[in-house]
Amino acid sequence: MARKTGSHSEITGPRIRAEAMKLFARHGFAAVSMRQIAAAVGLQAGALYLYTPDKEALLFDLLKDHMDGLIAAWQETRGGESPVAALETFVRFHIRYNGERPEAVFLSYMELRNLGPENFAVIEGLRRAYETELETILKAGQAAGAFLVPDTKLATMAIIAMLTGVNTWFREGGRLSRATVEDIYWDMVRKAVSG
Repeated sequence: MARKTGSHSEITGPRIRAEAMKLFARHGFAAVSMRQIAAAVGLQAGALYLYTPDKEALLFDLLKDHMDGLIAAWQETRGGESPVAALETFVRFHIRYNGERPEAVFLSYMELRNLGPENFAVIEGLRRAYETELETILKAGQAAGAFLVPDTKLATMAIIAMLTGVNTWFREGGRLSRATVEDIYWDMVRKAVSG
């Protein structure tokens, strides 16, 4: 059934996703009910089903939106630079992009297990696509003699885990600025792949 002209679905849908993300990140997917999400948005629980078929679909949408956004933003950021410059761009991009979305990153890593096989496969496919972007840089650096990496797949996983880990401890206004953290992490990654 189509919504009436003038409905607030374009406002309510994003509000539902935003509140669900906050609640899932704070309490965990399993502990949050559709009723809690509805209450946070100011809806009756039954009204949520006008926007999402179920709680897993809502989680899937959040995870997919994050990965789609991450990949699209990277596509806009990357350039035809040397492998070393491309790797630096990737390191800084990953820290910055994910640092601005801590709840989405938390969900992407902690709640992926709550997806059914089909939804899980979609998110894993998007993750692999993003990881391939980094592995392509590492392989190009290897071919150019700029990087000494015994296994580009393993190096890809290690670098992404290290960069994503910034979200677990970094706080704005803390001892180090985000720019300083990017500098330090770039230096560590550069040394790790230089042999």
